[in-house]
Amino acid sequence: MSRTAHETFKPAAAKAVQPLPLQPSADAVRTCLRAVAQFLRRVLPLCQAHTVEFFTHGLWEKMVALPPETVLEALSGERLQRLLEEPPAQRPLEEAAEGCDFSSIFCEHSQKLINVQAFALAAKYYSMPHLEVCSFLEEMLEALNSQRSSRSDVEMKTDDFMNNKKSHEVQLMSALVDGIARYNGLNQVIDLGSGKGYLSSFLSMQYNLKVYGIDSSNTNTHGANERNRKLKKHWRAYQSQARANVRGQVLEKEKERLEQDKEKCKANISEKPLSTNNCLQSQAEVATPESILFEISDVFTDPDTSITSKQYVLPSGAQLQLNENNISENAFLNILPADAVEMDYSPKNNCRELCEEEKEQRKMASLKAKASRSKEANMFSPLTSYITAETELSDIVADLEDCVMVGLHTCGDLGPSTLRIFTSKPEIKAVCSVGCCYHLLSETETGDIQGTWGFPMCQYLKEEAWFCGRNARMAACLALERVAVGQVLPTESLFYRAVLQVIVEEFYGVSRSDRNIGKVFSKSSSFLDYIRKSLRKLELDESKISDSLIMEYFGKYKHRMKELEAFNMLKVVLGPCIEALILLDRLCYLKEQNNLAWSGLVKLFDPIKSPRCYAVVAMKKQTFHMHPNC
Repeated sequence: MSRTAHETFKPAAAKAVQPLPLQPSADAVRTCLRAVAQFLRRVLPLCQAHTVEFFTHGLWEKMVALPPETVLEALSGERLQRLLEEPPAQRPLEEAAEGCDFSSIFCEHSQKLINVQAFALAAKYYSMPHLEVCSFLEEMLEALNSQRSSRSDVEMKTDDFMNNKKSHEVQLMSALVDGIARYNGLNQVIDLGSGKGYLSSFLSMQYNLKVYGIDSSNTNTHGANERNRKLKKHWRAYQSQARANVRGQVLEKEKERLEQDKEKCKANISEKPLSTNNCLQSQAEVATPESILFEISDVFTDPDTSITSKQYVLPSGAQLQLNENNISENAFLNILPADAVEMDYSPKNNCRELCEEEKEQRKMASLKAKASRSKEANMFSPLTSYITAETELSDIVADLEDCVMVGLHTCGDLGPSTLRIFTSKPEIKAVCSVGCCYHLLSETETGDIQGTWGFPMCQYLKEEAWFCGRNARMAACLALERVAVGQVLPTESLFYRAVLQVIVEEFYGVSRSDRNIGKVFSKSSSFLDYIRKSLRKLELDESKISDSLIMEYFGKYKHRMKELEAFNMLKVVLGPCIEALILLDRLCYLKEQNNLAWSGLVKLFDPIKSPRCYAVVAMKKQTFHMHPNC
């Protein structure tokens, strides 16, 4: 990374705190944003067109002056992979934005695409991996001390209860979130759009963080509660097994130590006979006060044992009488779950009946103890609420404290709302948000810069009255890296829908309908079956059109399916540029705030496993005076 385009922040805190990686400067972010916007203004019409209207609006004839075979060959899997791997020609972004030679890409007269190779290279240049504004995850984790950030002595294997994609996302994001929390001395996490609660559960169990997962769906909240209950059992099984292994190792080490001590005693006997009694006595004396005796087997098998970060200290000199090896109590206390040992100082031989008053007192004391433990770390609470930028979190989370706000694939406007809540609420000290479903973002065509829209957020794009449109934002959700390694585009289903639109407009005279046909393609056995089911969905009289006429339409357009496939490949290539514009808009919005110590974009996931792989990360200035270790 160029140090001229980035600025570093070194917190004025304890010496143990490391400076965070270089962050992109506000000027560097604005420069990238302007360059990407300039490029997209010219090429965006390719993505603003809807494939439903591909045949009815003659999109290929209007926008592309090449045969579809030429486009498909230039953007074949192998060539697309090489395009992604090879670095683009390096030149200043200012020059690229102002001097992009569109004449080599589009015909000056017809404005049609004439050079697909030049088009693909330009799109690559204006995509996120090549803009040099991202921070590296490894550097972030190193600065945040996250390599050793697991607050549990047992590693949970997420592959056992999540699919590969979710496991990949949860492991990497939770490590980053925990690092951010530690760096800022925070223990509470607010997970917006928590869904099924995978990230929230993992943060609470693996990292002992207190997590509130907020989702707008009651079904998701109920499911998250049930899933968390099952995961806790899964987690206890992991811990029991791990502690059993540790216990065996500790026992072996203790036996070795005892053998070594015996050898030393024997050596001392031969050298100093008078000290023999003292040496043997020190090996044999073990205090066993009744107040701390307990059954080891109960501790390891009790499924309701509470696991928190609280530690219990034994009275001075107290030890456990375990077995004939006289192993010290510290060996076992080190491997027991915290809170497993709760001291009971009541006399064991007092068998008298308790009076009702004493029973009530003990009951209240027990409830208070449980309530106290519930407020400790290692807690996940799923909640249901619809979140907007104006939401008051304190109305939802009763014990809201200084915290980190996170979101793993926040849908549509929830991503921008997360950032707006972060900047406006003093309790939110840091944010880590990964967006998705860009097509569901709100935006306006009227240029209303006063409204609270999902896009744009930053002042520059607002003043430019920037408008992408739903179809272009839909293209930002496409997965270029997956297509490059062989993922097949859904060409047939898109072709069916485009021909259906021709039938609806030409035969039924309906140019636009508010009805959605949904997932008819997956439930259809043939093109004919698809058309019949779709017409019923659209509430059009299917009896008016014959099977033979439907198949005539199919035959008329079948040979043009490659045009549709090639057109969608052009959209796939442009998708990362549109995503870059959306992400830079969010980062530029953060750079406009004056209370942030660090803000940047972090490539968090493998884009093949998880296409929406960039996290927006920011931390406020006032958090850095805290000690990094919670």
